[in-house]
Amino acid sequence: MLSVRSIYKIGLGPSSSHTMGPALACRLFLQRFNQPPASLVVTLYDSLALTGRGHLTDKAILQSTHPIPTQILWRPDKQLSLHPNGMDLEARDSQGELLSRWRVYSIGGGQLRDESGPVQHTDYPLYPATSFQDVLDWSAQTGKPLWAYLDAHDSPDAWTHLKKVWQTMRQAVERGIASDQQTLPGELKLKRRARSMHSKALDRDEDDRKLISSYALAVSEENASGGRIVTAPTCGSSGILPGVLYHFRKNRNASQESIGRALAIAGMIGAVIEHRASISGAEVGCQGEVGAACCMASAAAAFLLGADNGQIEYAAEMGLEHFLGLTCDPVLGLVQVPCIERNAFAAMRAMDCATYAIATDGQHLVKLDEVIDVMNDTGHDLQAKYRETAAGGLASIVRLRLTTQANPTTLNNAASQ
Repeated sequence: MLSVRSIYKIGLGPSSSHTMGPALACRLFLQRFNQPPASLVVTLYDSLALTGRGHLTDKAILQSTHPIPTQILWRPDKQLSLHPNGMDLEARDSQGELLSRWRVYSIGGGQLRDESGPVQHTDYPLYPATSFQDVLDWSAQTGKPLWAYLDAHDSPDAWTHLKKVWQTMRQAVERGIASDQQTLPGELKLKRRARSMHSKALDRDEDDRKLISSYALAVSEENASGGRIVTAPTCGSSGILPGVLYHFRKNRNASQESIGRALAIAGMIGAVIEHRASISGAEVGCQGEVGAACCMASAAAAFLLGADNGQIEYAAEMGLEHFLGLTCDPVLGLVQVPCIERNAFAAMRAMDCATYAIATDGQHLVKLDEVIDVMNDTGHDLQAKYRETAAGGLASIVRLRLTTQANPTTLNNAASQ
C-alpha cells in the first residue's frame, strides 16, 4: 500500500480529485518533452466534466500549463473504462499536428493512474501491508506500537513530512476561525460559520462538540475558498482529522509527538482504504471521502485517548461503518453543500466512536478491513448520479429550485412530464 506521505498532500483546495490530480497530470505530461509543445488540448470526461467548473478544474489545469495555450473540452456524456474521473491530454506542434496523447485518471486524493496502472511520481516507498490486519499482526509480532510501522517501512523523512502536515492543518484551522470573510466564493453565496461557531463554543464554557465542529468547519471553509490545506485523505474531507487533532492539542494538552503518531496511524488507515477500495467520491460516493476521513480521525482520537490496538481498530471500524452508502451530491458542483457540514458532523462522530470504543474491551464482530471491502462494493452499486456528478440527490433538488426561481414555469412543466 502507499506511504502515508502519499495520503497527506499539502496543496490548495477545493478538490483533490478535480484540481490536484488534473494539475499534476498536466505537469507530468509536460515533463515528457524536451521542448514545450505549441499547444495543449485537455478533454475532461464524466465526473470531471460534470462538476469540473464548480470544482475549479479548468483553473487548476490552466495554471499548471501556463504559458502554453491550452484548450479544455468538456465531455460529460462519455464514460471511460477505468474511472469516472478520466481525461485525455494531447500535445500539438505549431501546425496543429498531434505529438503525443495520454489518457489518465484522477482516482482520488490527488492520485493518478493510467492504462498501465498507478502513476508513481515520487520515490516514496510502498508498504508491504495490504490490510489493516497486516499492520495489527506486525504490531503483535514485534511488540511495537502501530505508529512504529513507519520506522520499519518508511524513511525518517516520513516524520518530517508529518510535522509539515500538522503545521499546515493547524494553520488552516486558525485561519478559518479568524477569517472575516462573510461568504464563500461561488453562486451559492454560502455563509461562513466557523468563526461564529467557535465564539459560541467559548461562550458556553468551551463546549467540546461545538469546538470540534468549529475547527472542522474552519478547514473546510478554507478548502472551499481555495486555501492551503492537507488531503486527509481528500480535499472534500480535509476538515475532519484536523478538527479532531486540533481539539486534542488545544484543549486536551496532547503533545506534538503524540499528534504526529496519531497522524501516522490515521495515515496508514487511509492508505489501506485507498489500496483496498477508493477515496474518490466519483467512484464510491462520499463514504470514500467523509467516511474514510471519519474512520481515520476515529482511530487517531482513540489513540490519543490511550486506546489499545483492538480499541483503535474498533473506533476506526465504526467511523466508516456508519457512513456506508453516503452519496456524493455536491450542489452546483461546489465543495460546499453538503460537504462542509458533513466535515463538522463527521469530526464529532469520530470523537463519539473513539470514546465508545475505549469504553469496551475492544472486541467486535466486524473487522475494519471487512467494512472497507463492503464500502467498496456499496460504492460501485450506487447509481452514477449519486457519485459526484451533481446529477442526483441534493444537487438535483436545489438545481431544480434555483431554476424554478429563475423561470417559474419550469416546475409546472417538470410536473406535467
